[in-house]
Parts: sequence; structure tokens; C-alpha cells
Amino acid sequence: MTFELLVFDWDGTLMDSEARIVTCLQAAFTDLGQPAPACAAARDIIGLGLDEAMQRLSPTADASLRAALIDQYRRHFLVTNHTPSPLFPDARKTLDWLADQGYRLAVATGKSRIGLEKSLRESGLIGFFHATRCADETFSKPHPQMLLELMDELGAAPAATLMIGDTEYDMQMATNAGIRALAVSYGVHSPERLYACAPLDCLDALGALPDWLTARSH
Repeated sequence: MTFELLVFDWDGTLMDSEARIVTCLQAAFTDLGQPAPACAAARDIIGLGLDEAMQRLSPTADASLRAALIDQYRRHFLVTNHTPSPLFPDARKTLDWLADQGYRLAVATGKSRIGLEKSLRESGLIGFFHATRCADETFSKPHPQMLLELMDELGAAPAATLMIGDTEYDMQMATNAGIRALAVSYGVHSPERLYACAPLDCLDALGALPDWLTARSH
């Protein structure tokens, strides 16, 4: 099984941004006098688009309150919060290897476009990816539209495309798009939840990806 296009989730797969996202979510709720979500609840929605995330965290909130929560979250994430968000170990080394091997690389993320561009700058990964899609540009995960658009833009067949992510939303999006998925166990969803979505495998470290791909290509 040979893949040509590798589509990465961002938060929890390439970047260890969980603490920053959780604290920004909690601050947004507190700013508006709403009960702050518990850490576990805030972690669980990482990967979804912001509107979908706010609906899950505050099911009774109307559209105007959700919009206000999103605005406050973005203010904290983009301006006030400086919680470190490093790349996961071997992320840069792995992407270098993939690029050298000729893989086409893409990102499908629940982040907004402005949030992804900020993270790309902070991480030094601008230029690695042939295409990216964000949740404020199309449907949120687990809807397949981000993957369908990326495959169309890059001319990749479903059989040659692999989604790599740390949440069941990534796995479900891949299934909905008719492609295969590879899970990573070090992100926000447990291996049990990931395996329930039938990925090809679940890696414990991103640095294991080159050997995994090499073994699959033979």
C-alpha cells in the first residue's frame, strides 16, 4: 500500500498545543460570566471547529453567545495567551524526511485560518505543506469536505491519501471521505477511542512514521 498524499491534523498531532487551547477556552467562558469547562471537556473538543466546539461545551448557548465565546477565545489565543506550544518530538525531522521522499503534505485542522497561520509561523513550518484547510473555510470535522477539497486541489486519489491524526474526529473524517487513516496515541483522544474508528494503525510517536510508511510500501 503506497500513499502519495499525507494529510496531517495540527493540534495534538504536529503541535503540542493542548494546554494553550484549554486555558484559552476556559478564559473565554470566564470572561463572559459562564462556567468554565473542565479540562477534560475542553480537551475532548480539540480538533473541532470553534462553533462546533462551543456547541458541545455549552449546549444551551444561543448563536450570539457562541459567537462571543469564539471572539474571546481568539483574543486569548492570538494575543494574550503565551502558553508554550512546541512541536512534538521529531515532528520537524519527520516532515523533512517526508519532503525528501517526495510525499505531498497537507493539513486539515479545526483551527481558523488566522490561527493556523500563526502556528505555522511560530513553529517554522511554513513552506512544508502543499495545501491546507481550516474549519472556518469549509465544514468542520468529521465532515469529509476538507479532505475532498485537498485531494481535488492536489490531484490525489482516495486510495493514495492518508489522514494522520490524534482524535476520533480525524478518523471519522477519513472514513467519511473514503480514505484510510493512521492514528497517533500521544494526542487528546485515547487509543481505545481511536482504535474503535478502525485506523490502519496507532503510532506512539510521530518519529515512527517513516519506518511505518517504508514497511507499508513493500
